[in-house]
This record gives sequence, structure tokens and C-alpha cells, in this order.
Amino acid sequence: MDLNDLGIRNRYVNTVIVGSGAAAYNAANRLWEMGVRDLLMVTENRLAGTSRNTGSDKQTYYKLSLGGSEADSVAAMAQSLYAGYCVDGEICLAEAANSARSFMNLVEQGVPFPYDESGAFFGYQTDHDCTERATSVGPLTSRAMTERLEETALSRGIEQLNKCLVIKLLTHESKIYGLLGYLYAEPDSAIPTKSFILIRCSNLVYATGGPAGIYKNSVYPAGHYGMTGIAFEAGIKGRNLTEWQYGLASIKPRWNVSGTYMQALPRFISTDQEGKDPQEFLPDYFNERSEELQKIFLKGYQWPFDVRKAKDGSSLIDLLVYKETAQKGRRVFLDFTENPRSQVIDSESLVGEVKTYLEKNAAIFGKPIERLRKMNEPAYQFFLGKGVDLASEPLEIALCAQHNNGGLAVDDWWRTNIEGFYACGEVAGTHGVYRPGGSALNAGQVGSLRAAQHIAKLKKQNNSELPESLLKTVQNAVKEVGSLIGETENCRDLWEVMSSQFFDVAGPIRDHAKINQFLVKVEALLADFDKIVRVTSYSNLFYLYHFKDVLISQRVYCRAMLDYFARGGRSRGSALYIDPQGKAKLDAIWPGLRFDLDTGDLNDQIQEITIKDNQIAAEWRQRHPLTIKVTAFETAWKAFRKEYGLE
Repeated sequence: MDLNDLGIRNRYVNTVIVGSGAAAYNAANRLWEMGVRDLLMVTENRLAGTSRNTGSDKQTYYKLSLGGSEADSVAAMAQSLYAGYCVDGEICLAEAANSARSFMNLVEQGVPFPYDESGAFFGYQTDHDCTERATSVGPLTSRAMTERLEETALSRGIEQLNKCLVIKLLTHESKIYGLLGYLYAEPDSAIPTKSFILIRCSNLVYATGGPAGIYKNSVYPAGHYGMTGIAFEAGIKGRNLTEWQYGLASIKPRWNVSGTYMQALPRFISTDQEGKDPQEFLPDYFNERSEELQKIFLKGYQWPFDVRKAKDGSSLIDLLVYKETAQKGRRVFLDFTENPRSQVIDSESLVGEVKTYLEKNAAIFGKPIERLRKMNEPAYQFFLGKGVDLASEPLEIALCAQHNNGGLAVDDWWRTNIEGFYACGEVAGTHGVYRPGGSALNAGQVGSLRAAQHIAKLKKQNNSELPESLLKTVQNAVKEVGSLIGETENCRDLWEVMSSQFFDVAGPIRDHAKINQFLVKVEALLADFDKIVRVTSYSNLFYLYHFKDVLISQRVYCRAMLDYFARGGRSRGSALYIDPQGKAKLDAIWPGLRFDLDTGDLNDQIQEITIKDNQIAAEWRQRHPLTIKVTAFETAWKAFRKEYGLE
């Protein structure tokens, strides 16, 4: 395809998978197994991404119970997912019903989930759940999943196009036609022809992860930015965009400081920006030392910031850290070399579950580093491998964005509102306000399985040419590239400013008046983007395209938050909405802060956001109920045989 002498690369493939994480590789493998072999994986960096490069003290995979004596069922697990609010029942049911199948697939791929001598997969309790469905292979569970799934895909010869950033999704009249990619590893001399590729397709599975680039304070791995904005731009609906998880994380390296890092009872200190004037600040807010220790301990498994625990619970710790950094402009560190208040930890200083837990682990002794290494040596070794020796130096932390519970709107086959376009992994909005820890890994595996099943069943082929409007979109995108190169570069500096400001006004602490002000700034920057934003070389266009995607996402997320507040929504989940008229207050730690906990009136409502003709529209609907069907086996079997052509 010449496209008026532009001469860009061009190809057609039946199904494109965008991404190279656990969900993307599972989609590719499942499609291959179901006979769809005309596949192409497109990824901006095969070795980047959240699945491969993130984790925590004990990264959790949430599944149906497959061991122990506790009773479990698909219906019970679906109900646990549904209890998180604002999620459709059929999605919860699909995630529960396909949980065991998806988990066992990972086991057969070689992911070493632990089991006992009889073969039962034992588990533990995770946050926002009351069962023992959780399991783990250690701090890098999702990496193990990604690497095993990748090995399978490579052994099957599934093609992968690396160093290709998707910059346009080509949709027309609610149908996907393909994508425009930028091959950023090409030499500068190849621009503008050789560095662009037009890929037409019948189906597209989008597995690009969450929109990490919109926030500066982030525990997403460096190099993972997401690409949600271009999906909104292409007319794909967003869902539950207001719902995030924030939590305490180290800054270098980016890592959740949950689990044993908190249960070892480290000391919290803050310094000025130069690292001087160290001060232990938690004692200023806790009269009783035992209460302070209990709150620190609880952050181990109550890790996400939760507004319900902000006043008297463990999330008070999150707010105090946020106050030190955002309000006072100081830096916060975990110090494992000294006990809180520099006092001995003994049985008399501990109460309740803190005492019970540490007694069971024979860890009521010594300093935090000794307790950490006694209970979880790999947790110490992880940071040591990253150049941070917790035995001799403090670990800088902040309250950070960790996971978007919302995302692109999908149904129970992970289809979006655009025909042929599927979304799975974190980019798909399949969670509500709350979710059991580790359920995101299950959702990614189930979603990619369901998308593959739907694609394989349809056997859709579409060899039609691109509509004229999409040809012009491609032409304009390639032609404008030269005008984006300047003598001076401001792209990454602007990105830093906008992501920092967005976290300050629309992160865990949200001020609707300031969000409005920020939105005006975002929309002005987007309106004149081509006139304002510059890079100095073609190779740096990578950052420019990402920054524009970030701005589109920030615009849509701002609109979602403002609409939520205008509808009467208040503080819930991991977001505290400042309200001068609010009745709740925390004057002891934050004078003047007012807010209200959400009434729950919107728990059964789902907010969906769409861009059309550059205007953003928000709609609310009743979430679909969770319906458990009970059918006689013979009746269901007959329907199954008919559905899958087995009669």
C-alpha cells in the first residue's frame, strides 16, 4: 500500500495481540491452541511491562480453593468478587468459573505454585477476602507466569514485532480495522517511511496494562506507561475509571512495601530534601506505643490505602506519610536498623494479632532487620540485589499509584464496544471499588482465555480495505512527524510536571476544585499539542507519543472523577475526596481536612465514559446482577453439544 507515496510498511494479519505480559502471552497461546495461527504480537518493549517487572513481598494469585478443608465453589468465589461493588455479575461469574482452568494451565506451563505431598494447592487469606484462596510463588509471581507463557509462545513460533509502539487504533463505525505502529528502534534516517507500519486485522486483543504514565508517584515499574489514551481516542468506553489502588512503596527500586516489610515493625523517619534532619514522626500522632506498632503491622496485609481505615485504622499510616511528603515537602524512609522510638520490642509492648503473629514466627526480639530476615530472608535479599542493603541504609518510600481497578469497558467475553476489539489484563475494567488481593492476575488469565475463545469461535476474516477516513488518519499521522522535531526538547519536562500535578490533585487525596483547574490546563495543552510539545530527534518521538496518550488519559480520568463527585459520590475505596462541607475530620493529624465517606448509593451503579467528536460523555447504569444458574446436567450437556457442534 503506497498511501500517496508515503511508502510505509503494510501488512494484514487475522489477529493482533498488543502487549507482552502474562495476559498477552496467554491470549496468543490460547488462540494458537484453538487453531488461530495467523497471529502477531506487537510490543513496544518485550522485556518491559508490569507483569514481568513488578511484585511485592509475596505477590498473590487469587483462585478457587484447591486444597485444605474449607468449602468453596464457583458461586462463592463469584460472590466475593461481586462484593467489591460496581462490577457486573456475569464478569464475576466468568472469572470464578474459569479460575481453576486458568490456574492449572499455569501449573502445567511450569509456574511452581506450592502444593503438599498429596498434590493439594494450599493457600492463605488475602486482603478483601475471608477465605484461603490466595497462593504465591514468591515476590515475582507474575514474572514467573510471563516467562513460562513466553517460552511456550516462542516454542510455537508465534511471531512477535518488538520495539513497535502503537500510536493509533484504526476504528470506523464501531469496528476495528487495524493499527498504526511506530518502530522507534529504526535509525533516524528511516523517518518518516520505514519507521511506521500499518497493520490491518480482523481482531485485536489489547493487553497494554494500566495507564501508569499519568501519575508521577507510581509503583509501576520504570518503563511501563500504558497506552489507554489512544483507546479512548478511538471511541472505546472506559469504566470505573475513578477506582484505583494506592499504597506505600519504595521509590528506588519501585516495589510494594507490604507483607513482612511492615510486619517486621520498621521505624518511619522523614528528612529534608537533602536527606538531613532525620525525624521519627509517627510518635507525634500515637499516644500509645502499642497502637503505633499495631498500625504499622496491619499495613502488611491491609496494604492498599482504604478511606474506611483512614481515621482509626491502618490507613492512618498512609495519610501520615502523604502529609510528610505532599504537605511538608519532606522525604520518608523505612529504617530497619532501629526499632520504632528506639525501644526494645518485647511481649509487653505488643498486643493482639501483632503479638500472636510474631510469637508464631519466633520473631519477638532484636531490630527490624533481624526480624525481617528471620521471617522472610528473600524479602531482604530482593533489595540487596537492587543495591539497597536494609541492614545498613534506610529505604525511601511514598504513597504511590499501584493498580487501576477500572479501565476499558468489557463484557464477559472481554469484548469492548468496538467490534473485533478485546481488552484483557489491567487495561480492562473488570474490578469494582474493592477486589481481593491477587484477583487481577486471575482476571488477566481468564480474560485472555475468554477473548481467545470468542475469536476462535467466530473464525472472522476481514480483508476489506481501510475506509477513506482511516487512510487519511494514517497519512496525517505520518506527515505531521517532521513538525514535532525542534531544536530544543520540552516533552519529558512537561510530562514530569503534568504527572506530578495530577497525582497531587487526583491521586489518593482528591480535590474537585483543583481537578477542575488541572483539567483546563490539560485540555489547553492537548488543543495546542502540535504547537507546544517538541523533541529534538526522531528516536525521542517515543516519549512524545506516550506523553500525548498520557494527556488524553488524564483528561478522561479528570472528567470521570468530576462526574462522580457531581453525582453525589464521596470518599470510597482508595480515594479520599476533600469536601469543605464534609462531616468527617482528622484535625489531630490534618487540621482543616474535611470529607465524607460514600453513602453506598452508587455501589450498584457503573460509570462509563466515552469520547465522541472530542467531547466526553459520562453515563451511569445499574450493574448486572450475579445470577447462578442451576440446570440439570442432561439439559446443559445437550445445549453444550449444540453450541459447539458436537451433535
